[in-house]
Amino acid sequence: MRGPLFQNGYTPQFSGHETFPLRYGWLKKAYDRVADTEENGANRNACWSDDAIARFGVGKNMVGSMRYWAKASRIIRELPPNKVETTELGQLLFGDRGRDPWMEHPTTLWLLHWQFAAHPERTTWFWAFSHFPAISFERDDLIRKLGRLASERGFRVAQTTLKNDVGCFIRTYVARQPSGKTGHDDALESPLTELGLIKAIGKNDGFRFVRGPKSTLGDGVFAYALLDFWSRFHPNAATLSFEVIAHAPGSPGRVFQFDENDVVGRLIVLEDVTDGALRWSEAAGLKQVSRTIELNEAMTKDWLRRDYASCGWTEAA
Repeated sequence: MRGPLFQNGYTPQFSGHETFPLRYGWLKKAYDRVADTEENGANRNACWSDDAIARFGVGKNMVGSMRYWAKASRIIRELPPNKVETTELGQLLFGDRGRDPWMEHPTTLWLLHWQFAAHPERTTWFWAFSHFPAISFERDDLIRKLGRLASERGFRVAQTTLKNDVGCFIRTYVARQPSGKTGHDDALESPLTELGLIKAIGKNDGFRFVRGPKSTLGDGVFAYALLDFWSRFHPNAATLSFEVIAHAPGSPGRVFQFDENDVVGRLIVLEDVTDGALRWSEAAGLKQVSRTIELNEAMTKDWLRRDYASCGWTEAA
């Protein structure tokens, strides 16, 4: 096996979300709290202390979950010893002139999915999208195979923790079926259910990954994801092969659940999307993307802005 989960020194994570999937409004609330306090230096306690429970209007466990998802989204970061600050991505989405503070645009949801599933810190998310060997699965099957991974790799994790993590993973992407016993709070779905990446099938807790084209995923998000993957896994490479882009763990092809033809379709337009910064080539039968200049975060933000602008999306007033 290849990929970061199988490297020596990898630290797994199967908890932290307090069993709550991401909910609408959480990231904006967390971002605003950090933005309001980050000029005060050591602001971690100010962000997440008992006072935050009253400010957010949720219980202590939910505050912990909000913190977890805000960090997982990479809209904030925590620095030692006690500093919390907003990131450029957070400012792009949720700042004073943020592109989508209420998470109404699919571009935002695809960006969040990328942060959750393309980075190996969340073991279940990364493994499910990059390593799970089948299209269809049952909940217990996912738990069993993750347990096998943990055993083979020497990860120390309780069965209950695995079960809760898989439950949170599924609820992140699959809307709950209506039930007369479902309360108002439980009925709130994760915004990522709108992406349709995982569908419920049958009546026996079955699910399937939805592979194929993703009409709501903009080319700017794809280019952003490709560069992020490139910079983390192959930082010194001037070119990246089609095989890696389509099939490597944590790659855009894996995380977005593309077929090979879908990946090719995205790569063909890459030069136009990036103003020539990234170029696709099939010369001499060698399929690869090359970098023509040094890329930076400001450029990738421009690519993302075009996805918002392509649908007439403007910055918040």
